[in-house]
Parts: sequence; C-alpha cells; structure tokens
Amino acid sequence: MIRVLIVDDHTIVRDGLKQILDETSDIVVAAEAQNGHEAIGKVREDGYDVVLLDVAMPGLDGLSVMSVLKREKPSVAVLILSMYPEQQYAIRFLKAGAAGYLTKESASDELIQAIRRVAQGGTYVTRSLAEKLASSLASPADEQPHETLSNREYQVMRLIASGKTVSQIATELSLSVKTVSTYRARILEKLKLSNNADIMRYAIGQGWEQV
Repeated sequence: MIRVLIVDDHTIVRDGLKQILDETSDIVVAAEAQNGHEAIGKVREDGYDVVLLDVAMPGLDGLSVMSVLKREKPSVAVLILSMYPEQQYAIRFLKAGAAGYLTKESASDELIQAIRRVAQGGTYVTRSLAEKLASSLASPADEQPHETLSNREYQVMRLIASGKTVSQIATELSLSVKTVSTYRARILEKLKLSNNADIMRYAIGQGWEQV
C-alpha cells in the first residue's frame, strides 16, 4: 500500500484529493497537513511513501519544505501538485530533488499514475517539461536571469511581483524586514532592475499570470 501525505493549505483541495485517491486499491491518504511546518513535523514522526506537496503556502513554502525533506528524509518521494504552470516552478523543484511536478488541472488518472511511479522510485514529468528540463541542463548559458536566483530569492521575487510589500513578505515568510530587504537588493542586482515596478514588469514579461 502506498502511504501518501497531502500538504495543502486549502481544505477543499485536500478533500478533493482524498476523494480521488480513496477510489484506488493501492493508495491510502495516511495523513494531511495544512502548512509546511506541519508537514515536516508529520514526516519526522511517521513514514510516508509519497508527499503530495503544494507550492504556495503560508509560512514555509513548498521549496523550503522540499529542502528540509530531502535533507532529513531523502527516501521519501515528493510529488509537487501546484496551481502554477510548469514553466514557473517545475524545473526549480526537480533540480531541488522533487520526483515529479503536476499542475492542479491534471486529470485524476494522471495524478494516480504519477503517485504510483514516484512511489516506485521513478520520476514523473510531462513530455513538455522533460524537453524544458533537458534544454535547461544542456544549455545553462541560455538560462533566464531569474533562474540564477536562489530558491529564497526567487520566492521573494514572486511575492514582490504579486504586489506585496517588504513588511508583508517578512510576515508571510517569518523573516525580518532587514533580511527580506537584503534578498530584494540581490534580486535587483542579479536581474539588473531598479525597483519593485521593474520586478512586476519582468514577471509580466515572463507570462507569469499567477504570482
């Protein structure tokens, strides 16, 4: 039996996923977590075959949770299930050690297939994502400026692009305002931008409709 931990801050999403997985004979939802801190605690306490992980959550986001899980529980397969299109986060998560990436628009049978594959030690990506990943690894010199950002810098950049202030970001990420300001300065330097408005324009130029 494949034991799954669902991590998502929306109850309706968790309930929907449970309903889908309850229809299978070989997958069981062993536990749920509504934020990153809770997810890490549950994985430390119990064993799971697959962690079904959201990207955007209050407090610790998906990338931060990934970092902890891969360091402490490398044998647990992490399958990302996100509202964000592949081009926004998928390659970053796969490079960080995720076993697969799906959007929440994926069909139920695709989700089940992905869980079964990663539970067996495999990787699950769509054909289009596999092509993007191969291109990224083959031609690192052609990477976009934002791909040079660290995971935390990328996270802060996305929040700035969504219109949040430094203070709001500090609260959401449980960081000091000074630390967030430092990340912001690094982002502006690496992307060769001048202010928050430039970051927003950059995000729009990348086609990031959901930030």
